[in-house]
Amino acid sequence: MTAIVYFSRPFENLIDGKKKYLQVGNTKIVAQKIAKILNTEMFEILPQIAYPEAYEEVVTQAEQEKGTNKRPKYRPFSLDLANHQTIYLGYPNWWGTFPMIVATFLEENDLSGKTIYPFCTHEGSGMGSSINDLKKLCPDSMIRIGLPIRGSRVEKSTIAIKNWLQHEQSKIK
Repeated sequence: MTAIVYFSRPFENLIDGKKKYLQVGNTKIVAQKIAKILNTEMFEILPQIAYPEAYEEVVTQAEQEKGTNKRPKYRPFSLDLANHQTIYLGYPNWWGTFPMIVATFLEENDLSGKTIYPFCTHEGSGMGSSINDLKKLCPDSMIRIGLPIRGSRVEKSTIAIKNWLQHEQSKIK
């Protein structure tokens, strides 16, 4: 079976160089599009302590978490990984990689033998070093080609998502 696991942050974000308040985080929008196309379930990584709503505050906190290698805790959710061979893993690019709360999830769950399809939202930095970081944290997983999507373009990303899914699925068959 397939599952989508993602972390997303709404509130104040930087979009096209300007602060914009988002009701739904960009990564969640992409996760929803993938879930609809694949007709599969989604699991959201929600922090036990919410990230700040203000953009500058979350940027500072994310930098501190990365610099100290902190592992923020997340709320438990009902994903039974034994029943899922394929994981679509979504996250925003924070300081050149995935947020440390995603690292917490990866370290607390055994993804050995799983196929992971990473997708990332960003505002110009693409996947950053997240693929290499993912390979380090999940050395016994098959890490596939990632899909970076600009946050300012998530609403228009359906064709890019479908092309990525088709391209990756064709390699497996």
